[in-house]
Amino acid sequence: MKRHNQSSVVEFVLLGFSNFPELQEKLFGVFLVIYLVTLMGNAIIIVIISLGQSLHVPMYLFLLNLSVVDVSISAVIMPEMLVVLSTKKTTITFSGCFAQMYFILFFGGTECFLLGTMAYDRFAAICFPLSYPMIMNKRVFVKLVTFSWVSGIMVATVQTTWVFSFPFCGPNEINHISCETPAVLELACADTFLFEIYAFTGTILIVTVPFLLILLSYIRILFAILKMPSITGRQKAFSTCASHLTSVTLFYGTANMTYLQPKSGYSPDTKKLMSLSYSLLTPLLNPLIYSLRNSVMKRALMKLWRRKVDLPTF
Repeated sequence: MKRHNQSSVVEFVLLGFSNFPELQEKLFGVFLVIYLVTLMGNAIIIVIISLGQSLHVPMYLFLLNLSVVDVSISAVIMPEMLVVLSTKKTTITFSGCFAQMYFILFFGGTECFLLGTMAYDRFAAICFPLSYPMIMNKRVFVKLVTFSWVSGIMVATVQTTWVFSFPFCGPNEINHISCETPAVLELACADTFLFEIYAFTGTILIVTVPFLLILLSYIRILFAILKMPSITGRQKAFSTCASHLTSVTLFYGTANMTYLQPKSGYSPDTKKLMSLSYSLLTPLLNPLIYSLRNSVMKRALMKLWRRKVDLPTF
C-alpha cells in the first residue's frame, strides 16, 4: 500500500452530465422518479415474498435476493448522482469514492452470480421436474445464495483495493456518473497495464462465464419445452423463463460493453448511458418484468392488498 501514500488527490470531482447544463434540472426530475419507483417496486417484491409463505420456494427466494441487490445498487449510485445533477460542482472524498466503487462491484458481482443461479434453478425445474425437489433442496439453495454474495464480496475487495493502491496525482475530475472502475483508473498516474489484464480476465470469469452457462441452460430448457405435449405447459414454462431472460439481457449486455471495452472504445457520454442501463434501468424494470409476467406474484400482491384493506381501523 506504499503507492497509496504517494497520492496527492484527497477528493474527486464527479462531472456527471455537466456538459449538458440545460438538461440538468430535467434529468434530476427523471432520475428522482426512477429512483423512487425502483425503491417502491423492489420493496413490494421483498415484502410480498417475505410475507407469503407459499412463495418461500427457491424460485421466489432467488428473486427476493435479486430485489435486495437491485435496491442496494440503486442506493449506492442514485443519491450521489442526484446531488451531482442538483449542484454545479460535486466533490466526493477519496474514501467516499473507494466505498462507492466497492459497493458497485459488490452488488454488481453478486447480481451476476444470482442471475446464473436463477438460470440453473429454471433448468432444474423444467428439465428434471420430478427430481427438482432433491436437486434444489434447502441446503443447495442456501449454498448457491451464499456463494453469490461471498463472490461479490471477494470481487469488490480485490479489485477496489488494487485500484486505490495506485497513486492519484491529478487531475481529479471523474468524467462519469459514479466512481466506476474504468473511469477512476483513467486518473491513476502509474502503469495500470497489469491491473487491466487482471480486470479483463476477471470480468470474463465473473460476467462472461455465468452468461455462457445461462445460455447453455436455456438451450437445454428450450429443447425440453419443445418436447412438452401440453400447449399450456409450454406457455407456462416460456412465461417463467422469459422474465429471467429479459433481465439477463438487460444486465449482461450493457455490463459487458462497459467492462470488456478498450479504453478508447466509446465516448464518455456513451459510457455513462451504458452504466445507467445496467445499474439503474435493470433495477427499475426487474420488479415490472417479474411481477407483471407472473400470475403467482400478482395473486400474492392482491392477497396482501386485500388483507391490508380488510384490517380493522381503531
